Amino acid sequence: MKKSQLAILNTEERLLIHETSKEAMAELDEDQVAALHARIRRARNKYSGKYRRRAARGVSGSGGRGKSFKKNQRARDKAEVFEDALARVSRRLSELARESAEELKQERLEAARAAKAGQKPGARPAAKPVPKGTGPKKRGDAKNRSTRTERRRADTRAQGARRQAKRDARPPRRAGRAAPGAPGGQGVAPPEGGGGHVQ
Repeated sequence: MKKSQLAILNTEERLLIHETSKEAMAELDEDQVAALHARIRRARNKYSGKYRRRAARGVSGSGGRGKSFKKNQRARDKAEVFEDALARVSRRLSELARESAEELKQERLEAARAAKAGQKPGARPAAKPVPKGTGPKKRGDAKNRSTRTERRRADTRAQGARRQAKRDARPPRRAGRAAPGAPGGQGVAPPEGGGGHVQ
C-alpha cells in the first residue's frame, strides 16, 4: 500500500488496515477472519456512501461532476483503500473456507469407510456370539426338572418300602408232614402207644 494512501487515514483506520496484512491474517482462524471481513466491509461502505452522497450534492451545486471531483477526493481515496483491504480479506477467508471444506470431506470419507466396514467411527468391535448350550441355564427350568426327579425318586422309595413291609408282615412257614405217597417224601411214624393224634 502506498504511503500517500495511509496518510489520509486516521490512527484507528490505519490499525484496521494493518490487520489485513498477510502476516497478521496468518494468525487468525476462519471465524476471526470472517469478523475482520465484516469490519472492513462496513468501513468500505461508509466511505463509498459518503463519496456518492457528496458527489451527488456537488453535481447539483456546482453544475457538473468534474467541478466536484477535487472536493470529494478524500472520501474517494479512503473508499479505495478499504476496497483493496476488503479484497485481501476476502481471498484469505476463501482459502480458510476451502481448508475447512477439505477437512469436512476427509471426515465424511472416514465415516463412510467405517460404515462400510460394519461399525461406527470410534465404536468398539461387536462381541462374539455365545454358542448354543454354553450359556447360563434358566433357573426356572432347572428347578422344575429337579422337583420332578425328586418326586419320582420319592415314589420309587415309597413303593419299595411298602413291598418290603408286606414281606415282613407274612408269618414264617412251618415244616409239616408230607402227604402219603408224595414224591420224594416219606410219612412220619406216629408215636408209640398212641393213636394218630399228634399233640
